[in-house]
Amino acid sequence: MGEREADRVDVRMPLLAAAAWLAGLAAQLLSPRPLTGVTVAVLVTAVLVVRRHGHGTTVAAVVLVAVAVGGGAAVRAEQTRTNAVADLAGERAVVTVTGTLVADPRPVEGRFADRVLTRLEVREVTGRGATTRLRTRVLVLGDQPWAEVRLGDTVRASGRLDTADGHDLAAVLVAGDPEVVAGAGPWWRGADAVRRSIREAVDHRPPAQAALVPALVTGDDQLLDTEVEEDFRTTGLTHLLAVSGTNLTLVVGFLLLLARWCGVRGRGTYVVGALGIVGLVLLARTEPSVLRAAVMGSVALLALGVHALQRGFRALGVAVVVLLLVQPGLATSPGFALSVLATAGILVLAPVWRDAMARWLPRWVAEAVAVPLAAQLACTPVVAALSGEVSLVAVAANLVVAPAVGPATVLGLGGGLVGLVSEPAGAVLGTGAGWCVGWIVAVADRGADLPTAAVDWGTGPVALVVLSAGCVLLALLLRRVLVGPTTAVPLALLLAVAVLVRPPTPGWPADDWVLAMCDVGQGDALALRSGPGEAVVVDAGPDPGPVDRCLDDLGVDRVPLVVLTHFHADHVDGLAGVLDGRAVGAVEATTVLDPAGGVADAAAAAAGAGLTVGAASYGGTRRVGDVTLQVLWPRPGTAATGEEGESANDASVVLLAEVGGVRVLLTGDLEPPGQAALARALPGLQVDVLKLPHHGSRYQDLPFLTSLGAQVVLVSAGEDNDYGHPAEEVLDPLSDAGASILRTDEDGDVLVRVTDDGLATRTRE
Repeated sequence: MGEREADRVDVRMPLLAAAAWLAGLAAQLLSPRPLTGVTVAVLVTAVLVVRRHGHGTTVAAVVLVAVAVGGGAAVRAEQTRTNAVADLAGERAVVTVTGTLVADPRPVEGRFADRVLTRLEVREVTGRGATTRLRTRVLVLGDQPWAEVRLGDTVRASGRLDTADGHDLAAVLVAGDPEVVAGAGPWWRGADAVRRSIREAVDHRPPAQAALVPALVTGDDQLLDTEVEEDFRTTGLTHLLAVSGTNLTLVVGFLLLLARWCGVRGRGTYVVGALGIVGLVLLARTEPSVLRAAVMGSVALLALGVHALQRGFRALGVAVVVLLLVQPGLATSPGFALSVLATAGILVLAPVWRDAMARWLPRWVAEAVAVPLAAQLACTPVVAALSGEVSLVAVAANLVVAPAVGPATVLGLGGGLVGLVSEPAGAVLGTGAGWCVGWIVAVADRGADLPTAAVDWGTGPVALVVLSAGCVLLALLLRRVLVGPTTAVPLALLLAVAVLVRPPTPGWPADDWVLAMCDVGQGDALALRSGPGEAVVVDAGPDPGPVDRCLDDLGVDRVPLVVLTHFHADHVDGLAGVLDGRAVGAVEATTVLDPAGGVADAAAAAAGAGLTVGAASYGGTRRVGDVTLQVLWPRPGTAATGEEGESANDASVVLLAEVGGVRVLLTGDLEPPGQAALARALPGLQVDVLKLPHHGSRYQDLPFLTSLGAQVVLVSAGEDNDYGHPAEEVLDPLSDAGASILRTDEDGDVLVRVTDDGLATRTRE
């Protein structure tokens, strides 16, 4: 067989994979009647194709695979919807279940109390006077004792069933405390020991490093900070926070290298590779996402060597078909789509772009650029559909962190394995892994802070079709661009300028603005214009980047005063962003130093700029440029009470400000008792603008807030936050009283302006 014939792509397996995927989607997304119509249409089309063009074997295989996957998905969905557990859930019955944990317990913060989530494969259910043996999965919502149960343990628990969303869950079980009736098997106990050892090997490292190493090696992301996750999402590095095909390729590739050094050859290398895959799956858990990663990593390994495109494409097609036959629910999984698209992009696009760049770049450089570029471009439409944005720094970020990913993964795993024998030796390897992930965290942090790290993109059908068409066009044209430096370098420079220079918003800020509410997510950050290029800043949000960008866009380079209403992280952790590159006169805060961690963080950030955090003086009125300020709360002698952090909200600094003739009440997170005290102390208080307390929490003194007569009510809350902020039962009375409601989760940055016609506002998403 000639080289050209060997390298020709066989599209039969990808065609089978596409048929399986579409069948899985149809079976899960369509109701029975439309599904029947689609099935009939497919069969009729298949018959017509065979009659006119032949290819009977291929068409028969496509139909057979589609029927197998679609039928399997439909049968499983029906079994999940109609079994005894689902029936009892429809009645919200109290039951006793016995089953095996199939997911690690995961603590989650609730609105009123912390809970634990896990999944249970139910083998027996007793309810409504009957006991049924079956095999179905439920989502468990329990209290702290569930956090002590291990994956693989068989437990018995009682609780109330409720209906569940999703094709793979029969119900949600709000459970009481579990009783372990059988422990996990030796494989799971061994995997738990290694996972625990990995955490201990890096426990002495800074928190971000100690959290990222277990996430990178085994997908154990429970310790990850939400800010780190957001930075990784913005820079296109989210795949590093979970076990992916890349992780498997790195680990198994390292094992194969060790095996070759030890003299293993031929079929022995396949045995080593298979053992490595099984071991990593046990460590990372046998969840669908991990199995998918294992299969896609195996595809990447099979694609190495000669005839890579042919072998890789065939392996990818087989992998998709097998995965969908085993787990039809993957057809609707975004992670599955991203894995398949990334792998296909690397197989199809990366070699072409690598060869084009290799004409003028070293081959290893060309390969390092081509692989993340191909994966990112292939995944862009799906990522945009999920996140509503397109990352402009993803390729560069992946390229820069690539040298650290392999060592971090191998050293982290090595630290866990060696730590089972010698904890100090494991800690040494863990230190190396920590250094590597420290670089990755730094890249994510700096990349996310770039002016245009990502651009917002709609998630509607038109926006996604346009983006998909643009990606296809770019995939077709990019080879011609990359073939020489005269076209590739200008394109790279243009992209760099687009990322480093934030595009101006025409007319932003308006010349007549007096107050700005910055969109900093779930937190507060406001600016009162005290003069040209100058503003008093009240609170700094949860992260330095957003408030820094907001002040830059407002043209603020001097801040005579920063007021921190209280020391919760969502109000003070962004202080470094306010101080960065600006002349700051003073930082003041509440007199109640609670919680201690927030106080220390604020003091450290201020000290970095040569400042100390002073106390906002109660009752005094002063003028700061064009702004007049009066501190209305807290009263002298107010002290911290209760558990740490509990008294912080009601000790918020409350400011009455006047700027440009507009009276503004800034309330921090003041709670109803404090609001009621203000109402008694200041009867008849009237303002033009109200910053709604505590992000619009439902706990408010509504008679006081509505009595203020505010024309504009500002609400600073994060999009899709877990707290239910802002509450509609709070917004509706204010709106009914005639106030215009503006909120950062829907409107983005907000300006309050003074025009010839009176008070006006402007927003920018």
